[in-house]
Amino acid sequence: MAMAPSSQVTGNEPVVGGRIGLRRRFTRDGVHPYDQVAWERRTSRITNYRDGSVAFEQPDVEVPVSWSLHATNILAQKYFRGALGTPERETSLRQVADRVVDTIAGWGRAGGYFADEAEAAAFADELKYLIVTQRGAFNSPVWFNIGAKGRKRQASACFILSVDDTMDSILNWYVEEGTIFKGGSGAGVNLSRIRSSAELLNGGGTASGPVSFMRGADASAGTIKSGGATRRAAKMVILNADHPDIEDFVWCKAVEERKARVLREAGFDMDLDGKDSHSTQYQNANNSVRVTDEFMQAVVDDADWHLRAVTTGEVVRTVKARDLMRQISEATWQCADPGMQFDTTINRWHTAANTGRINGSNPCCFVGETLVDTSDGLIAIERLARMSDEGRSLPEASSLDLEAGVVQRREIIKAWIVGSTTDLVEVRTQKGIVARCTPEHRFLTSTGEYREAATLEAAVELRAVEGQDWVLSVEHLSLDEPVAVYDLEVEGTHNFAVAAPAADSRSGCAVVVHNSEYMHLDNSACNLASINLLAFLDEDENRFDVEGFQHAVEMFFTA
Repeated sequence: MAMAPSSQVTGNEPVVGGRIGLRRRFTRDGVHPYDQVAWERRTSRITNYRDGSVAFEQPDVEVPVSWSLHATNILAQKYFRGALGTPERETSLRQVADRVVDTIAGWGRAGGYFADEAEAAAFADELKYLIVTQRGAFNSPVWFNIGAKGRKRQASACFILSVDDTMDSILNWYVEEGTIFKGGSGAGVNLSRIRSSAELLNGGGTASGPVSFMRGADASAGTIKSGGATRRAAKMVILNADHPDIEDFVWCKAVEERKARVLREAGFDMDLDGKDSHSTQYQNANNSVRVTDEFMQAVVDDADWHLRAVTTGEVVRTVKARDLMRQISEATWQCADPGMQFDTTINRWHTAANTGRINGSNPCCFVGETLVDTSDGLIAIERLARMSDEGRSLPEASSLDLEAGVVQRREIIKAWIVGSTTDLVEVRTQKGIVARCTPEHRFLTSTGEYREAATLEAAVELRAVEGQDWVLSVEHLSLDEPVAVYDLEVEGTHNFAVAAPAADSRSGCAVVVHNSEYMHLDNSACNLASINLLAFLDEDENRFDVEGFQHAVEMFFTA
């Protein structure tokens, strides 16, 4: 297939303005983009497939002639704002596109993003044209919220949340998810930090386990209509393959769907939104098991797989990796869940690897009194964070160049307080280092591999500033009150050295640890938009409009 530039309207016009450098490609100055499209009015009607009754109807809906009835129904039912049957109800795609695009363009004007009014007008016209011609579209929260009276400006498609092993954190998870769903967005969470049902509580008794707490979140997701529309919440739940409750997690959805089939055969209404379907649990999320290459190799080798306590790291139970994989496969065959996330591959293919690994769990960090080996001596990481907040110059950190195998002084880009936690690991070494950190923080071993603190064992050889040090003990701590935890980012090598109180770089009593930088998943959001590739394909000429596609991507990125 030939790749050729578009012949659309004004592909060779010069850049308008100079701040963003937007180019008119599909529209002309002085010609409204809506005038380049043929419009018609039609009735949007959705019927119940079972009895033919009308589930939704709105007459006199204005859309481009080229739009399908299916697209019309989605627009009218999901994205029109205002109560149905009132003067405030939107009736045309023009109104929806104007509401969203004019709001975004208004923010651009107010923020000084455009060089002049001509550039602002070009931005708005081009974006509206892309929307009404179905060359591109925003994610649902944009249509739900942007420019809509009384709606929060929530535009992100999905949020990744973090849950700690405390009741406050678990209940806050419910609140955060409900708020996110109300705004029309989706949420995902890794529950592997919640202690298993095989572990003890501090006050006595055994824990409920993450699968139990999933019920409350599932009920909330099933109750809240996303964005206030007839749209179900979008939800992802993840559990690591070495969590003691992994088998319960694997089967929770399949078992409930067996129940649903029995109830349907008994005459209950168990369709997706049937009146009796809400008694079926775990139906409002996609579940995924997060596995490593180590697990997959154990499957190949038919080796043992250890399930480890969240609070202590001790082996709670040992299963055959191949048997666990078989259970995952059988459950997925029955109900299409759980899926699988390949942790090692995800991080191997990480397109921004120098900004930290993708975890889907809590940020990796140290308590405030942790001493960092720097060009100004040993400095507590909390002090470095204060210096960074105050805009003061930061010293250089001792850092290991893994390729050259030498310790160098490297710039500390920033240091900051990440948050707080009650779950820590205390690593003691033979040379006197006592490091308290989150279980995921990685220590560099003498083999050149990083290992998470929770997986370290006595006698593991660590890479030190000079020579080696050895792990003396690893203790998992569950605190009554949360403590602040900190991290820093080192230029280039992305590691630094933590030391014992009486140590310095000359004594070698400082071991190398990874810095986490920005964690890509936890407590972050992502924005999505879709580009219709077929809209840029000229089948008669067998050409794909590469420049037009690039322009559409640029417009939605700018928005």
